[in-house]
Amino acid sequence: MKQYIIHRLLLTFPILFGVSFLSFVLVNLVPSDPAEVALRVGEIVPTPEAIAQMREDLGLNHPFLTRYFYWLVDAIQLDFGHSFINRQRLVTDEIARSLPYTFELAGMAFILTVVISLPLGILTAISKDTLFDRLVRLFIFIATAMPSYWLGLLLIWWLSLHWDLLPTNGGETFNHLILPSITLAMVYIATYTRLIRNNMLENMQQYYIYYARARGLNEKTIIWRHILKNSLHTVITALGMSIPQLLAGTVIIEHLFSWPGIGKLCITAIYNRDYPILQAYILMMAILFVFSNLVVDVIQRWMDPSLRLEA
Repeated sequence: MKQYIIHRLLLTFPILFGVSFLSFVLVNLVPSDPAEVALRVGEIVPTPEAIAQMREDLGLNHPFLTRYFYWLVDAIQLDFGHSFINRQRLVTDEIARSLPYTFELAGMAFILTVVISLPLGILTAISKDTLFDRLVRLFIFIATAMPSYWLGLLLIWWLSLHWDLLPTNGGETFNHLILPSITLAMVYIATYTRLIRNNMLENMQQYYIYYARARGLNEKTIIWRHILKNSLHTVITALGMSIPQLLAGTVIIEHLFSWPGIGKLCITAIYNRDYPILQAYILMMAILFVFSNLVVDVIQRWMDPSLRLEA
């Protein structure tokens, strides 16, 4: 196991290096000049002299590879520079201010996903082809097909505008968290309910289940200790990969509900052509995905004896 972890850790470095270079290239391919954008935001006439001076202030007058090398060295030290729009703001300070809100939203959505999808998946597998199972499958179909932004708009119209129960924007209280977390979690609830149900139904047809029943084991024991336990391996892997997806997928939801998280910060940076914030966001999401994948693989290998024997 130690050799496997060390091997996977060594593989992450070239992956992160490639992602950092790709993100730097893509952001710099944007046709607009960030120096001119910064001048317009500051309400300064973008004359050629002013643009040249701003490019020198922002460090854009250096060759591309030189700028990438300096940026990579600073990024390793968690220094992503200053915002192009407001030179008084550090990118790390902006991310540190916004990230707790995103963690709060993603954490609440993750809790809703686990608390709702696990019992629904178990109950639908046990009561296959009943009315309850068919209703849950209808919910799965609708929730999977409906875009998150459309669901968010429906919740705003129904619970906020029509019933006046919950606020539509902001992040001051727990009530502000309810609508965006439900919107973010709905598609994951449907996905994992279906995944748990299908895995349990597949394991119910295995020979070891027939053997357990032939031994006279209690049906509850068979479900909880054998069927469910063997059905959760795939679910745990998928849940582990959903953590970075939840964090990265909050962009539209945070913008829709004006939630002051990292997603809204990213949208604002896109509108303002604020390259340092965009580069830091892309690199942070890449690191999150890579290490989440590593942790999930280690947990899965630890839980599954066949994978340990194969290693």
